[in-house]
Amino acid sequence: MNTNAPSPFGRLSDPLELAQALIRCPSVTPADAGALGVLEEALTGLGFSCKRLSFGDPDSQGPDALVENLYARIGVDRPNFCFAGHTDVVPPGAIESWDNDPFAGITRNGILHGRGASDMKGSIAAFVAACSRFLVGSRPYGSISLLITGDEEKDARNGTIRVLDWMKRHDEHIDACLVGEPTNPQRLGDMMKIGRRGSVNATLVVEGTQGHVAYPELADNPIPRLIALLSSLLAEAPDDGTDHFQPSNLEVTSVDVGNSVTNVIPDSARACFNVRYSPAHSPASLEKWLRERLDLASAGTYRLELQWSGPAFLTEPGRLTEVVSRAVADVTGRQPEASTSGGTSDARFIQSVCPVVEFGGVGKTMHQVNEHIQIEDLRALADVYEQVLGLFFETEGGVGSDRSGRARNAT
Repeated sequence: MNTNAPSPFGRLSDPLELAQALIRCPSVTPADAGALGVLEEALTGLGFSCKRLSFGDPDSQGPDALVENLYARIGVDRPNFCFAGHTDVVPPGAIESWDNDPFAGITRNGILHGRGASDMKGSIAAFVAACSRFLVGSRPYGSISLLITGDEEKDARNGTIRVLDWMKRHDEHIDACLVGEPTNPQRLGDMMKIGRRGSVNATLVVEGTQGHVAYPELADNPIPRLIALLSSLLAEAPDDGTDHFQPSNLEVTSVDVGNSVTNVIPDSARACFNVRYSPAHSPASLEKWLRERLDLASAGTYRLELQWSGPAFLTEPGRLTEVVSRAVADVTGRQPEASTSGGTSDARFIQSVCPVVEFGGVGKTMHQVNEHIQIEDLRALADVYEQVLGLFFETEGGVGSDRSGRARNAT
């Protein structure tokens, strides 16, 4: 296998040109805009077998819109180590607010600029660079795969979760996974994620009776009752957290009555809130906690609607966390904090099939105007991923593999 053969992305062992090529695809979620084609071409050149998986309704513009995904694998044996991520990006906002075209992939003063540079096209290019280096002259004892979706930044209905269903139906297994989300707050090597809090979005509605403000006895104002319900929910945290998780947190995100005048009592009041919850709660126990407090505070009826984004999970400290931690420390000289902070990611789906850890670039500019990544960090990220492969197959390979994790006399 000649990983240094001519490529439209230059030498794949260096992630920079592939990262630029990916950024130049304006893949604002859920549009693909050619990003997965760029990635597939690179991986096919390395010997990966690639499968494009499309889910959703091609005529829909809503949550069930068509989404393109890619599953690529080299090798047929287990263990199967998987790199996971997404090529879709959030909208750039006002283009004139950017110093550079957000989809030009410009480099300047040691920095790669563009939407997705941090979150997370840079990580995907680093995946490929690491595989390119690791596969030189041999194959691992086992398999390497990439699970890449175009549906992480929005509804996540037709992306990773659907690919995992497809894998289950086709007897396709992954044994360990590294997700390339930008996990580091300030410097590469600061932090890796070994779990995530669960998330639920809630809508709380209280009905009343509309009336004139001068005749409150003829109306039923729902606003005081809504305030009482919210006060009850905010009076205490749902739990005290766990060894690896901070206490669950409830944040009110909106309160609305749709009232544009000052002399009318509204007929309903609505509030929205989000709970990021620790493994101290399951979805069932958290719903029970919410409803018990609402029932205690309610002087009438209310309606509570819940939309669950994903459960809380923890990858218990073990071999995978040790492999990633050691690789990060070896490359960056920093011992990463094993954290469960932040929002959700597609790791919430993958954790149901195998251990999963997240490690990627510095996230300070993700989703912001002038998103970027230091080129030095991009290349170091590829070094980390290459080291992860070496350490994983060193410990998993067993008989038939040398100390590098590559199978002897591979063809």
